Amino acid sequence: MHWELKEFEQLTAIELHDILKARVDIFVVEQSCAYHEVDGNDPASWHLQLKIDGKLAAYARLMEAGTKYEKASIGRVIVLEEFRNRQLGRKLVQKSIDIMKGQWGTKEIMLQGQTYLRNFYASFGFKETSEEYLEDDIPHVDMLLTLDQTEKSESK
Repeated sequence: MHWELKEFEQLTAIELHDILKARVDIFVVEQSCAYHEVDGNDPASWHLQLKIDGKLAAYARLMEAGTKYEKASIGRVIVLEEFRNRQLGRKLVQKSIDIMKGQWGTKEIMLQGQTYLRNFYASFGFKETSEEYLEDDIPHVDMLLTLDQTEKSESK
């Protein structure tokens, strides 16, 4: 297992292809949801990849506060099908939190989670901040994690 955190400009053409293909495969095809997956926010984001044996296994898009939202955010959280049922989603979200807290000094992290994942995100301490709503015909809920800055981060 190998973690990589890159800015958009640092991604190779192959990495960008693999990320976008995986996001479309999951969010558009697997979930039968036609929407603008390539939304224009990638150039201003950080891209966290977990690679196993050189293949993309999991991915999340991290945004610093003031990029798209007032608060830092995690989005486009995916684990590719062949790597599921290995707890990689938990590792991915925890790694995202550790980076945002430890390297960025983030105090709050928001996300727009699909409703069926609300308990998953709540297990990290995220609290719901909205009622359920439809985003591209899929039920979502806004969630917020407030970080205790007195704890030591394990991101390094």
